[in-house]
This record gives sequence, structure tokens and C-alpha cells, in this order.
Amino acid sequence: MNVDLDLVKKYNVPAPRYTSYPTALQFKTDENFEAVELLMREDIARSGNVVSIYIHIPFCRSLCWYCGCTTVPCKGDSAADDYIDCLEKELALRCARLESSGKIHVAQIHFGGGTPSALLPRQIDRISAILRERLIVEPDAEISVELDPRTASREIIEAFRRLGCTRASLGVQDLNPQTQAAIHRVQPLPVVAACVRNLRECGFTSVNFDLIYGLPYQTVETFQKTLTETIALQPDRFSVFSYAHVPWIKPQQKLLEATGALPGPDLKLELLKTIIERLCAASYVYIGLDHFARPDDELVQALRERRLQRNFQGYSTHAGLPIVALGMSAISQSARAFSQNEKDYARYCELISAGSMATVKALALTEEDLRRREIISKIMCELQLDFVAAGTRFGFDFKKRYAAEIAKLAPLQADGLIEPFADGNGFRVTQKGRLFIRLIALPFDAYFNPAGTPKHAKSI
Repeated sequence: MNVDLDLVKKYNVPAPRYTSYPTALQFKTDENFEAVELLMREDIARSGNVVSIYIHIPFCRSLCWYCGCTTVPCKGDSAADDYIDCLEKELALRCARLESSGKIHVAQIHFGGGTPSALLPRQIDRISAILRERLIVEPDAEISVELDPRTASREIIEAFRRLGCTRASLGVQDLNPQTQAAIHRVQPLPVVAACVRNLRECGFTSVNFDLIYGLPYQTVETFQKTLTETIALQPDRFSVFSYAHVPWIKPQQKLLEATGALPGPDLKLELLKTIIERLCAASYVYIGLDHFARPDDELVQALRERRLQRNFQGYSTHAGLPIVALGMSAISQSARAFSQNEKDYARYCELISAGSMATVKALALTEEDLRRREIISKIMCELQLDFVAAGTRFGFDFKKRYAAEIAKLAPLQADGLIEPFADGNGFRVTQKGRLFIRLIALPFDAYFNPAGTPKHAKSI
């Protein structure tokens, strides 16, 4: 795959990532939380009481200067013990409210952070016991965890394997020593390689590497070396993210600014071009946006069979399940609603300890939200949109109802990012267009205001 930098520059504008629609920016503090909870309970019942569980572990042993996640410093083991107490109470509260036809069954569990590997083995075992006491975890449930290679010891990996984890995502970011020092995340190649080896030996069947481009001291040459070294470790997937510099939100990022070595826009685009072309040359399939996977990976199979889905964890084959999310800042999702927990650690613990839910934002979706979500999902996950099929599902003339949105696709078609169906009743995203997938979906976003203050990172 060859990347056209002129097109990248032309279309490098702010746009949502569409891990949800509507995006989290539309969540409301004055929404009727009880009504949202009722919608979620009904949606879970309609799913056969089968859900995905997300657990946010906010602790980090060491803060990385680039990080934009919701984290707290790990101040002794007792803090994590207290937090797990809250997770147990929150799960009990949620089950009491969401169970309407028997115990909830779990087909997927994801541990995010923060850094789940900041926990101790006994704490991981305790979480496992809590989940299995309160829920019915299916024998073939997909269980995954985000790990920091610096803290993911063999004992930690074994504990997550006992819990049932078979998938791991490693925060690698960059292997250049100068960049690692600048971002306060020193993890030499042998540390990453040892983590991968332990994962494979413990029975993990899928390993993902997260990489970030746009960090201090990165050059095309240094990142070529990082790519060579990471590809040699044979991860099953890569997720490659553009560094978002938002020091007004995350003050520690000012330390990266002070280096005077952040890549400029042109260099960032050269880095992106290098990443895509190298990974594709190494036989990784470009799923779209920032995801790459081996040809035999289930994400690739789902893409080919049009079963791919998307949620707050990115592309998935289980994204259609309702998500019951636990922990500070965690976002729950069902077919017709979203809810988000309190982001402040102390306040979250205070609410849960008092026997209250920690919901601070929510959104009940309208019928038009549901239609547009389906349209955007078709584009993001199936890489095509059939106007006739969509119109049949919705019960109206799609081309007439969304004529203004379809007209906005004309420049994208002229630049070869999409190609129309032979009969003109739909379009497909081209290989070149996969990089611009957010912009292809953008015309169907009823909330996006291109004239307003930018609230999203640039699309590329």
C-alpha cells in the first residue's frame, strides 16, 4: 500500500474516531439516568443476558508524559485493594439493577487502564473470584488485558492467564532509547521481548503492540528501526496511534513540549507513511484507521465476511454485545443508551462506598441516532454502504432522505477514496480510502460542526 502524502495533507482535519455514535461529547449530565438504566436493562434482556465486561484499572507505577488516559499513581498496594472493594460493590449494584431474567452471562472481558499489570497476582485472583461469583463467565469467553512490559512480570501474566486471559495488548510506543527517555517510559527491546515470550509460553494466543508516532526525537530512520524490531517479535496485531498533544488537558505533556523535539506535521505524516507501508509489506492487513492484523487473524476474517464491529475498545468481533463497564471513567453501552462513571478517583470511590451508582453522564439514543450509527458502522466496519439495503431496513428512500450527506462524498470519490456501485446505489471504500475512513463516515454525523471549535484530534 502506497500512501499519497498530498492526499493526507488535504484531508488531515479534526474528526471523531467513531468508537461510538453519538460520540462521548454528546453525553449529558442532565440525562434521566433511571430511564437510561431501564433501556440498558431491556437491551441486556434482549441480548439473552449476554454482555461484555470492561474493567478500568487506573493505577500506574510510573506516569508516562505522553499519556492521555484516566490514571492515578499507584501509592502502595492498599490503594488497589480499596479500589477492588469498590469494583466489587459496583458490580453488585449493577447486577441488581440490570438483571431482569436471571444471572448475566459474560462472553467478553477487557481490562484497560491505566495499567492492569500494576496489580499484584493476589489482587488479580481476587477480581477473578468476584467476577465468577457474581456472573456466569462463558467457558469460551474472550478475555483480554492491556499490559505494560515493564510491570508485566511472569507472575502477573500467569495470574491473568488463571483468570482466563488469552489476549494481551502491550504498550510498546517506540523502542528508540532517546524517545523513551523523553517520554518517561524506558523499556529496552529485551524487556518487550521477554514479555512476549512469557505471554506465549503461558498460553496467550493473541498479542497486540501499541505504537505511537509524533513523539520527541522520532525520525523516519529511528522509527524504521522500531518497526524492524517489533515486526521481528511477530505480534498478531498492531495498533498505531498519532500522539495527541493536549497539554491544557494533560499538563505533564508540557514536559514533551520542553524538549523542543516534537516532530512537525510533515515529519508526522512521513512517519505514518512509513508505518503503513512497512506493516503492509510485512504481510499485515490494514483493517482501517489505525489497526493492522495478520491475514489469519479473526479481525481480518470478520472484515472479509462483513462481521467486523467497533466499540470503545476499537475494532472487535464482539462489539455488538452490551458493555457493562466498571471503575472510574468507565463507559457502559447498550443498543440504545450510554452511561459514563465519575472520572475523579476519590469521588468515584465515595459514591460507590455510599451504595450509589457512579454515573455522571448518560445518553438515550433517538431513532435517528440509531439509523446514523448503523450507517457509520457500515462504513467503518464493512467498508461500504448500500443505499438500497439501508433504505429497506429504515423504511424510506435512503438517497432522498440523505441526499445532502451523499453529496458531500463527491470530493472523496473524485480523489479515489471511495468508488460507487455500478448501479449508483452505494459505494465501497478503496484500499487508499481506508486511511481516511473517519472522513468518509463524517458526512453522516449529525452532531459534527466543522465551523465550531475543534473538539477532536486530526483524522490522520
